[in-house]
Amino acid sequence: MKILVALLALAAPAAADPVVDRVVTGTILPRFAAFSEATAALEDAAAADCLATSPDLRAAWNAAFDAWLPASTFRIGPLEQEGRGLAIAFWPDPKGATDRALAALLAGDGAPLASGQTYAEVSVAARGLYALEAMLYDPDLNSYTEADPGCALTRAAAADLAALAAGVEADWRTDFAPLLQTAGAPGNTRFLSAHEARQAVFTQLVTQLGFDAETRVGRPLGSITRPRPLRAESRAAGRSLRNVTLSLAANRALAEALTDGGTEYLFAYFDYAQGVAARLDDPIFAGVDSPSGRLKIEELKTAIERVQDAASAELAAELGVAAGFNALDGD
Repeated sequence: MKILVALLALAAPAAADPVVDRVVTGTILPRFAAFSEATAALEDAAAADCLATSPDLRAAWNAAFDAWLPASTFRIGPLEQEGRGLAIAFWPDPKGATDRALAALLAGDGAPLASGQTYAEVSVAARGLYALEAMLYDPDLNSYTEADPGCALTRAAAADLAALAAGVEADWRTDFAPLLQTAGAPGNTRFLSAHEARQAVFTQLVTQLGFDAETRVGRPLGSITRPRPLRAESRAAGRSLRNVTLSLAANRALAEALTDGGTEYLFAYFDYAQGVAARLDDPIFAGVDSPSGRLKIEELKTAIERVQDAASAELAAELGVAAGFNALDGD
């Protein structure tokens, strides 16, 4: 792959697409670098104190999750490979696979892994940010001592996550970013034109907006007769709304990087959606159970959908693209 990238760089047109280039250099690469740095700090924090009661460990986990949200928009390329996206963030989890997988690992005779097994070989349900959330915040799992298997598991999961993040960041920097930036160059079979590269990046934006509306907000909303507050993302850690707020901010920054000023209404819709989120005093969307609380959360969902619609119309027209397939489609 690296030889191919080097050859592509030599064969690339004199000027890369300025939109794609600024998104890659100013948005994508910094986000994955920040996520890699945050997960390395999380690994260090777990090595220093593995206990769920550790303020430093919880702070490091939250910082890693904060860094993941902007990076998670870009599901193409390295996050698609070897199931790394799922290993980092296995959610939604409608069947409770994470709790079962962690319980199975902890049921061993004093060790969370079988002899000779590495953490990268366990079920994706027991890996990544959500597995660590369970170990830190789930009262059925977080009462372990330093001598218990839970401590070793937490350290192993944190180290595994840091390795995943470092690998994804390195692949973006050395392999996939150059492919986007040399779209249309001879030998680049992944992106045959600058148009394809633009469309790939644009698709990440509209898909993530849809994920925020339909999954992050829509899952706990459920239906009027059957709300589902327990399905809110990161409910145990109390950050369901925070995830939406940070994702909206990241989506806005990506939209700003994509446009040259041809949008009229998109950022007004972003303003409105972000204002709705800021006024919503409901960190885990518990209000879906009450009529007044539900209306506020429905307003947030609708506001994000309007942002998505505006991006699909205005920004797509400016870029000359339409949304394509994304790894989150069908979730």
